[in-house]
Amino acid sequence: MTYEVKSAPGNLVTVDEVAQLVARACPSSDYRGKKVLLIIPDGTRTAPIGMMFKALFAEFGAVASAFDILVALGTHPPMPDAAICQRLEITLDEWCAKYSKVRFFNHEWDNRAALRRLGVIPADEISALSGGLFAMDVPVDVNARVFDYDEVIIVGPVFPHEVVGMSGGNKYLFPGVGGADILNFFHWLGAVVTNLGIIGNPNTPVRAVVDRAGAMVNVPKKCFALVAKDGGAVGVFAGTPESAWAGAAALSAEHHIVWKDRPFHTVLSCASPMYDELWVGAKAMYKLEPVLAEGGELIIYAPQIHEVSVVHGKFIRQVGYHCRDYFLKQWDKFRHLPWGTLAHCTHVYGAGTYENGIETPRARLTLATGIPEAVCKEINLGYRDWRSIRPEDYAGRESEGVLLVPKAGEQLYKLRSGSGRA
Repeated sequence: MTYEVKSAPGNLVTVDEVAQLVARACPSSDYRGKKVLLIIPDGTRTAPIGMMFKALFAEFGAVASAFDILVALGTHPPMPDAAICQRLEITLDEWCAKYSKVRFFNHEWDNRAALRRLGVIPADEISALSGGLFAMDVPVDVNARVFDYDEVIIVGPVFPHEVVGMSGGNKYLFPGVGGADILNFFHWLGAVVTNLGIIGNPNTPVRAVVDRAGAMVNVPKKCFALVAKDGGAVGVFAGTPESAWAGAAALSAEHHIVWKDRPFHTVLSCASPMYDELWVGAKAMYKLEPVLAEGGELIIYAPQIHEVSVVHGKFIRQVGYHCRDYFLKQWDKFRHLPWGTLAHCTHVYGAGTYENGIETPRARLTLATGIPEAVCKEINLGYRDWRSIRPEDYAGRESEGVLLVPKAGEQLYKLRSGSGRA
């Protein structure tokens, strides 16, 4: 059964409404003596995670024998305890007192000892799920901690997403707390389909693979899928990871997609301050590429970003950012590298062609960040000194083909049907 609460237009879901939803979906009588693992996103997604954590703990934290947190990092850097407390909207003192039974764990995607092999999705299934794009066995690993608990509860937002279409649901298992093999495979699958073909679409080949992998996690699972807005939520859906996600994805499409009537030749995309490296800050490109005109320029304005990627920067600087076909048409040269990193490189660069050794981007991407010009040149991206840019100079110029997005990264911009191909 799926439970849901939606706010009235112009309002947000209240704490009391969430408490009532939690009481229906997770009554305390069902959790006496049970061990529960709460899987939450890291700090790169906005959502009222603290409201959900507090409501769940208030409902059954006292009667559960364990109530622990696992941060679904994917391949992001681990979070210190203070940052996890901030994510849960509690203080360190509150954690040591009121929530002292709650233990914190970060996912360890690159630690084989921390993972459990669930099996393999065979090549014939992969072919069916990917629409014939791939036919290969895909190993599926997940964080072994999930099997130490009587129930896993996923709490996280749903947004348009460049790899899977709409984030959330089983995506908090894969790649959230999954291993590298499944992660690399479906990220490259998404890259082959392309960001423009995937983003904002709920039913994609990648979602099919993610849900197939999720079904292999044979621990009782619930999911609270949130549709975040203005620091709160306009909807919360509780059920299986599949059913809760489906409800939230439909509502997310109403709130997180901005429709435009024309493409723009210049886009100043100001990455949200929560992004501290290009690996995550590149969402400021993904979410705007559909409205970027052919031959235009998208500028990621983010003075706070000084790193390409702490975890993946070595590989990115080795290959640089390129379009999909640059890699596909030289596949023997690149196939040994992590496919998830290659996927990121294509998503950041955007659409383009590679013919007779010449790469031609559909549009230009320029970084106005703390990343030095020499590094931008090395990784095949444009450079602007962020100090030379005044965002206010880009405001109010949509009729000229200039778009300013003050807090980019979560809302998707798309063209209305019939308004021209971006």
